[in-house]
Amino acid sequence: MSSTALSPLVRSFVSHFGEMGSRWGINRTVGQIYALIFVSPAALHADEIAEKLEFSRSNVSMGLKELQSWRLVRLRHQPGDRREYFDAPSDAWEIFQTLAEERRRREIEPTLSMLRNALLEEPQTEEDRVAQQRMKGMHDLIELMTTWFDDVQRLDQQTLSQLMKMGAKVQRLLEFTGKLKTPAKE
Repeated sequence: MSSTALSPLVRSFVSHFGEMGSRWGINRTVGQIYALIFVSPAALHADEIAEKLEFSRSNVSMGLKELQSWRLVRLRHQPGDRREYFDAPSDAWEIFQTLAEERRRREIEPTLSMLRNALLEEPQTEEDRVAQQRMKGMHDLIELMTTWFDDVQRLDQQTLSQLMKMGAKVQRLLEFTGKLKTPAKE
């Protein structure tokens, strides 16, 4: 086994992350590069990544650019070394927040913008009025979710963790305090 071979644990994680990445809408290679950088105890340069994953250097370079555009890896320089090194935040909360922000910027904001523009148009037909009503419902839900997301992002990690652990208890609390109307029982 060469010094660059991945341990079975790391190999399993990297492989799984590549599979999941393709389901999340990113290239499998990009997912594997990210997984390797994430679990690495030290920053890696592109040649190390290419060697460890047995990818071409050009694939690694493209993958690193993609990860940088998502703000999931950071570029580092080592004293006396001209190569660029990459590491990833190790805090899962920070990673989740970055991913949520990027997905919002790339997916939610353009959709909201399109819906806002569509709702400003004067409907020409009954079909347009129905379509606009449905778009308004979608717009209102997305706006509500983004407002909630903004509120959640302002919470500190400990408070957010406690809130998440509460789960359905929040619903019972709201019902108890009368802030949530429960559906009528038949």
